[in-house]
Amino acid sequence: MSLRATFIGGAAATAAVAALLWIAAFGQDAAPPEPGAVPVAVAPAARAFAPSLEGTRPDGAVRVAPDDGIVVDAQLIALFEYYLSTVGEKSPSEVRVGIERELDRTLRPAAADAAKRVLARYLAYKRALATLEAGPELAGPDAASLVRRLDALARVRTQFFTKAEIAAIFGEEDAANADALARLRISEDRSLTAQQRQERLAALDASLPAALREEREAPLKIARLQQEAERMRAAGAAEEEIFRMRAEAFGSDAAGRLVEVDREEAAWRQRIGVYLVQRKGLNDEAVKALRSRMFSEAEQRRLPVYESGQM
Repeated sequence: MSLRATFIGGAAATAAVAALLWIAAFGQDAAPPEPGAVPVAVAPAARAFAPSLEGTRPDGAVRVAPDDGIVVDAQLIALFEYYLSTVGEKSPSEVRVGIERELDRTLRPAAADAAKRVLARYLAYKRALATLEAGPELAGPDAASLVRRLDALARVRTQFFTKAEIAAIFGEEDAANADALARLRISEDRSLTAQQRQERLAALDASLPAALREEREAPLKIARLQQEAERMRAAGAAEEEIFRMRAEAFGSDAAGRLVEVDREEAAWRQRIGVYLVQRKGLNDEAVKALRSRMFSEAEQRRLPVYESGQM
């Protein structure tokens, strides 16, 4: 997960998380390749990298230059993050070995070695970022705290990446962070009237780059699409009709992924229903044992909202 989800904090981070989830589900257009560089999309292996990636295709791509060098850009990082999302299912060292194996599988030896060196730098950067995030001196919800965090982040990046690489990897992220900071400053400016604050926020909306505006609006589009799917089901529409509606909005690949989301949600709710029936009349110890049998540790953290009747 990128900086916008883990580092800036507050409402801006919440919105960014939703946008990033949308990108993870539906992909994003690759940046134009550098002259002479050839994008190499990583095809899925015969066996899924981890259970959570079953049925998915790797995000991102590797851009290989004629000399077998690697173009360090956001697409390469997206590929790394696709696999790094499985940390927890596997240990960090297992995930790294697995990524290196995939690079060896899909690239020529020199290119694979170059990509592994970038991976090593990126993992070191993520470790440094985790240390930075733990620093209490950077905590705080105000604009001044955000400025300190962004300045500290910029210093850390220069330890691992060149200026050109930083621009290629984090350009869109930095634009989003700058927008979040501008909005935070507007919200903190007590000299502004409500009307002035609204006008300045509207001006920021109008000045957003098209890609960032689409990213900000994406979660709302998904929410509206899901509401429409629910309305259609209630009216008796067939799943084929819902698929066509989604495909028209986001393409057939995204519609197919949403079908999988629907299935997973239905299976989850079915398990919840069985659990709620079986737990009736049990004492606390028996309920705890039932939870352990039916749900993973991560899933158990989701149970309280269902147990309170908010299904």
